[in-house]
Amino acid sequence: MVRSSCLLLRKYGNFIDNLRLFTRGGSGGMGYPRLGGEGGKGGDVWVVAQNKMTLKQLKDRYPQKRFVAGEGANSRVSALKGCKGKDCEIPVPVGISVTDENGKIIGELNKEKDRILVAEGGLGGKLLTNFLPLKGQKRVIHLDLKLIADIGLVGFPNAGKSSLLSKISHAKPTIADYAFTTLKPELGKIMYNDFKQVSVADLPGLIEGAHRNKGMGHKFLKHIERTRQLLFVVDIFGFQLSSQTQYRSAFETIILLTKELELYKEELQTKPALLAVNKMDLPDAQDKFHVLMSQLQNPKDFLYLFEKNMIPERTVEFQHIIPISAVTGEGIDELKNCIRKSLDENANQENDAHHKKQLLNLHISSTVSYSEPPSKNAFTSPRMDVTSIN
Repeated sequence: MVRSSCLLLRKYGNFIDNLRLFTRGGSGGMGYPRLGGEGGKGGDVWVVAQNKMTLKQLKDRYPQKRFVAGEGANSRVSALKGCKGKDCEIPVPVGISVTDENGKIIGELNKEKDRILVAEGGLGGKLLTNFLPLKGQKRVIHLDLKLIADIGLVGFPNAGKSSLLSKISHAKPTIADYAFTTLKPELGKIMYNDFKQVSVADLPGLIEGAHRNKGMGHKFLKHIERTRQLLFVVDIFGFQLSSQTQYRSAFETIILLTKELELYKEELQTKPALLAVNKMDLPDAQDKFHVLMSQLQNPKDFLYLFEKNMIPERTVEFQHIIPISAVTGEGIDELKNCIRKSLDENANQENDAHHKKQLLNLHISSTVSYSEPPSKNAFTSPRMDVTSIN
């Protein structure tokens, strides 16, 4: 049984999930031609993961976003080998992916104190360089948060995502009768009585064609990639973006959301997902919910409603489906309990998979060590038959 909880939505002002930085390794020191002295190597620039660090803190602390390492010391009579320049360390949050200007991944920082070399210092002057120092490496890098929340809210505009968080939190996110009131992610925390915390991201509303970068497009879908699980939020009465666009029922909304995720990146469909069906306080909502449940239980029977190019390769299997009302609070406690249960179940599965992998690696390594033939120089004692001693 999951204990009761409260949800506190913390609004992070100017939330940042990616940052572009200029980095440069330090120049090497001058060599000493007459005595063959070598200049010191320039310092290197490293990206280092730290707990309790955010990209916003990094930007506020270093508004110029320039990181240059120290220069190597020149060779001199009293010290023919110049000292290395001072390294520059860039503090970043855990869970950062580092890429270069062309989008090539340099590395990832998945735990505290992980570090990646992003700009190498130049060599000091030596015989090979005619005792002239080399300049440090210049590099523009991009920092991207891989995971911004445990739960990401997925839905078309006006599905009630912001209203849902407003109802169960002390925050006041922007709410209105027009689309796209959430223009950037807002992060919140579900605080459970056993002190467990679950982070939730209220993401900008998705629209048809997002995989082609329509609306918030790729920016929205990139945020979805960075959540552990998805919480679909749909209006039981369906959705229509404008009078010029087609009306979509709740079932059609779910199918189209699934298709958009698939077209952007198929791996998104493998994320565990829950479904919150909103606005259940309105008249006829119960009848529509029964229809929706029958459609979700046998989705293939209703795919004739869609054009062929709108049908996903696979439909989402929701771990929990919860009818809610962001106005009356109906189903809110059940929703929070289901979120906790789903995350705990998947954490246990991940732990089991990790332990099995460790055991397999241990078995393989022990098998290899036993099967290796003795080396030619190894001493082999003659075999002794214990029974012949007597």
